[in-house]
Amino acid sequence: MKPVRPPMVTHADANAGVKLYSGDCRDVLPEMADASIHLVVTDPPYFLDRLDDSWSQPGIERSKRRADVIGGLPVGMKFDRRQAERLQTFLQPVAVELLRVLKPGGFLLLFAAPRLYHRAAVAVEDAGFEIRDAFAWHFTGKAQFKAFTMNHFVRRRGDMSSAQKAAALKRLDGRRTPQLRPQFEMILCAQKPREGTFVDNWLAHGTGLIDSRQSLTGRVPETVMTVAKADKDSANKHLTPKPTRLCAHLIRLFSAEGQTVLDPFAGSGTVCLAALEAARNSIGIDVNPDYLEMARRRLKTGR
Repeated sequence: MKPVRPPMVTHADANAGVKLYSGDCRDVLPEMADASIHLVVTDPPYFLDRLDDSWSQPGIERSKRRADVIGGLPVGMKFDRRQAERLQTFLQPVAVELLRVLKPGGFLLLFAAPRLYHRAAVAVEDAGFEIRDAFAWHFTGKAQFKAFTMNHFVRRRGDMSSAQKAAALKRLDGRRTPQLRPQFEMILCAQKPREGTFVDNWLAHGTGLIDSRQSLTGRVPETVMTVAKADKDSANKHLTPKPTRLCAHLIRLFSAEGQTVLDPFAGSGTVCLAALEAARNSIGIDVNPDYLEMARRRLKTGR
């Protein structure tokens, strides 16, 4: 069993059971002990328009300024299948390490963009996880409709006469790029293989079963989870923040009080904050020092 690496950055309140590591999870995870984590909840980079494994601040700022454009074209007009392939290549060795540090029967809950989910699932499955389910985070509020019309591109064509352009616009009849208004995000539910039966595994490791008393609707837990998007405010300026309420629900559903939750892509610390609210210990890792500082502030203030 490998010794746990001392955290490079630690939350100010050591009694809260929160540790923040500053660095690339591909460097930090190999230093963590085998079978030391009960649950992983994480939101990895999606490899969309500069949001790759470096997750650098300049790249993030460029993506904010060009949220609807890739390489000079609207998002819907430039499709690159290699984005999904790069995500799979990046995730698989990370998933191998996550499998090692999880206790037998422990769960991995991984957020993924709908069109990249399949590659994330393949990476995780090839690492040795069992794919147990797929959840949908249905976010409320009016998401931006990013489909683009072709009118502008027809009108600027130099190889068409005015009559041809008019005819083309009539044939297009307002058609847009193939993007519907987004209303959900996928959550992959994977599990490290158990040791023995569900009962044996739970008694030995405290993992592998869910707490069915946890529900967002007051009924039983459901695969579609409706929670409002997180607000981007002065406390949390992350580009893609996840709601603390949703993460806390997942943590309560798939772990028990006093256990340890890991987020290898901690960002602004939402999973660690949610674990704190749910009376769990947590470990967060992030390569971006600005986000880690943001996480420390949020953990101090509780928001």
